Amino acid sequence: MVLADTQAVLRLILQPELLTAKAVNALRSGARQGGLAIAAVTLWEIALLHAKGRIRLDKPVESFLKQVEDTFVVLPLTRSIAVRGTQFSGRFPKDPADRQIAGTALVHGLTLITSDKPIRKSGEVPCIW
Repeated sequence: MVLADTQAVLRLILQPELLTAKAVNALRSGARQGGLAIAAVTLWEIALLHAKGRIRLDKPVESFLKQVEDTFVVLPLTRSIAVRGTQFSGRFPKDPADRQIAGTALVHGLTLITSDKPIRKSGEVPCIW
């Protein structure tokens, strides 16, 4: 199983041509080996991006989120993830959603699929892009 961040989910569903070969291979491998996962906060981020007009969907946001839920295992926020998300260094992005997503990856022992350079550059969570 691998964990996709919000941008990876959106690219997979809306613009798969923007995924790197490594990301595609990791997603395919993850799907074969137990599944694809997202942190629960990813659903909220997608809804927020839609509400702000930053993404366009070809269906109502509720239907799109249902598609995401049908494609990915949604890992809930737990106390372990909440605590882990507060323990990153100053090099790690301050965005609370990024911290929840990365904390989810670490608590579950998953590799994070992300295009986010600051997350990857921090070296604090195993990433593929």
